[in-house]
Amino acid sequence: MLKNDLIVRAAKGEKTERTPVWLMRQAGRILPEYRAVRNSLSGFKELVETPELAAEVTIQPVDILGVDAAIIFSDILVIPEAMGLTYEMVEKKGPHFPKTISSKSDLNSVHVADPSDLSYVYDAISITKKELDGRVPVIGFAGAPWTIFSYMLEGGGSKTFSKARGMLYTDPQMADQLLDMITESTISYLKHQIEAGANMVQLFDSWAGVLPPNHYSQFSLKYISKICDAIDEVPITVFAKGAWWALEEMGNLKCRTVGLDWNMDPSNARILLPNKTLQGNFDPCALYGSEESIKRDTAQMLEKFKGHPHIANLGHGVYPDTDPNKVKFFIDTVKELSVIDS
Repeated sequence: MLKNDLIVRAAKGEKTERTPVWLMRQAGRILPEYRAVRNSLSGFKELVETPELAAEVTIQPVDILGVDAAIIFSDILVIPEAMGLTYEMVEKKGPHFPKTISSKSDLNSVHVADPSDLSYVYDAISITKKELDGRVPVIGFAGAPWTIFSYMLEGGGSKTFSKARGMLYTDPQMADQLLDMITESTISYLKHQIEAGANMVQLFDSWAGVLPPNHYSQFSLKYISKICDAIDEVPITVFAKGAWWALEEMGNLKCRTVGLDWNMDPSNARILLPNKTLQGNFDPCALYGSEESIKRDTAQMLEKFKGHPHIANLGHGVYPDTDPNKVKFFIDTVKELSVIDS
């Protein structure tokens, strides 16, 4: 039984006593307590793959920042690794795949992920659930197929995503084949997270905004829709960064919540998505400002979502050089200003 079920209720479109709040990338990054755990290990991947420690850093922001949900500490790239494409996390540079997918023959080196290869994530969720004892919900997550596809072709981040985008023109059938494999892997992965105790799940389409609208419909939303159709046990959130032009089409997805980045207009989203809960969309850079400006901007954000089911969050992940005290001030301000008078 959840003692604080605000986010789950908001995701279902129910009225809540106040606006629930959590942050993308809240588990780690800004917290000294996280860095102490991380610095005791060989690196990021060891932390992800050690369930007891992943659970510990998952719970830290609940204790320290007072967020209304715990999102499991993991990475979207565990899926391509489970499919046979190993990644490295390079300090201060980000993820790197020594081997990438560039031709049909490369598809022979990858496979639909075996759920058992990701048991460390499910174990981390189970431990987190036990330790939290119902204080707040646990959110599971995965990368959307297009974003995972991009990493598997590019080998890391990119300014142009020309390899991944180019494949959609030069060999769309191969692209579909790989996207299908990723989608099948992701559905199984999310279902196992839910079995382990996740109360909600979220899909991160981090590179949605690099695609033209027709390609986004064909090579991203189509596969996101398959995942949403398959996940009916718990509420699912879709966060597609930069895809403002796809909001209306997202209304057809069987997801409960749509996340907005900081460039998206909540007023427009409310019109386009009248039956969806909206999540977001505070600018992460606004947390560099003074407490006075954070309070002002938080009030403005809440006003734009007023009267519509809303989960407060940033428009992207919290940046690692953000002052934790400013983050907590933002969370406390959301709680203070969003209380509904009974």
